[in-house]
Amino acid sequence: MIRVSDGSEIRTVTLDRPKSRNALTQQDLNDLAEAVGNADQAVVYLHGEGTAFCAGADLDVVAGLEQESATAFAEHGQHVADTIERAESIVVAGIDGFARGGGVELALACDVRVATPDATFAEPGVGLGIFGAWGGTVRLPGIVGMGDALDLALSGRVVDADDALRMGLVSRIADDPRTVAEEIAQNTPDALSVVKNRVRDRSSADVQAEREAEAFGTLVAKHAENIAAQRD
Repeated sequence: MIRVSDGSEIRTVTLDRPKSRNALTQQDLNDLAEAVGNADQAVVYLHGEGTAFCAGADLDVVAGLEQESATAFAEHGQHVADTIERAESIVVAGIDGFARGGGVELALACDVRVATPDATFAEPGVGLGIFGAWGGTVRLPGIVGMGDALDLALSGRVVDADDALRMGLVSRIADDPRTVAEEIAQNTPDALSVVKNRVRDRSSADVQAEREAEAFGTLVAKHAENIAAQRD
């Protein structure tokens, strides 16, 4: 179950299946994509109910899949992660407790990942003869580097919040991750959107530089009064 609560600046999206450590079914994935992708707020705060962020795919679902349907399920999860990554809003993952497999991969798609001191992370799929296919082999190396990505994915070992911070798996550690979402939401929405789009741009360096300059010019013209007021 995906729960949505709207404020003026932050949409809170809660993974709400605490008895299953917020493991996700296909319907949950659909609802998650809609909740994040359709947000009008500048910031979306994504977190889990109870003692876990997300255990990834519901293994009761995975166990019933055949090869073709398993491929489709992986593609479904990849689509949801892409929806999170490409959302107009800034998506902040608040990770408290247990994050495993697909839960880690959905967090990787978020713009900012904030862990509590009690958060733990793992890609345990290899122990079951599978692996994280919601972008685990795609986003993980780009975020933590090839060495740590291979270590996590091949060993299935559990890392704590401090190790996650060291390798760049999370951006910060905070007792209440929502405070980071609130901090970001205090800034100008269109500037937030531009920064997200510029940082995530995968065009050539020349194209990125041109787009960066054009976006800066647009924002300066739009917010000239605010900029001038800071001089006084």
